[in-house]
Amino acid sequence: MNFPAELKYTKSHEWLRIDGNIAIVGITDYAQSELGDIVFVDVTAQPGDTLAEGETFGTIEAVKTVSDLYMPIAGTIVEVNGGLNDNPESINGDPYGAGWMVRIEIAADADHSVLMEQGAYSESIGH
Repeated sequence: MNFPAELKYTKSHEWLRIDGNIAIVGITDYAQSELGDIVFVDVTAQPGDTLAEGETFGTIEAVKTVSDLYMPIAGTIVEVNGGLNDNPESINGDPYGAGWMVRIEIAADADHSVLMEQGAYSESIGH
């Protein structure tokens, strides 16, 4: 399993690449491996939508199951990865690169304490 040290992680298996008050969000290598072959991603949140931590911003469908996608931290959707419409499998092949899902502007009052460092996330899933 690959868990880049520069990212933050959540218990619901999202990752964040934070740059100032902007974060790119996706699902972890662990999550994509547990889901299996991803066939469809439906990001229902649109740019301009403000969501609370834990709110659903879409769903991800694999051959085995459909799972909700959760906002890892409160913020406003800035951009949705439209490339996932034609290539949802990029999440399997490159979860921390081409497989990103949304770019958000982190809310000023967002609770950063819910985010984990690489070691804590790895430990939380037993790796």
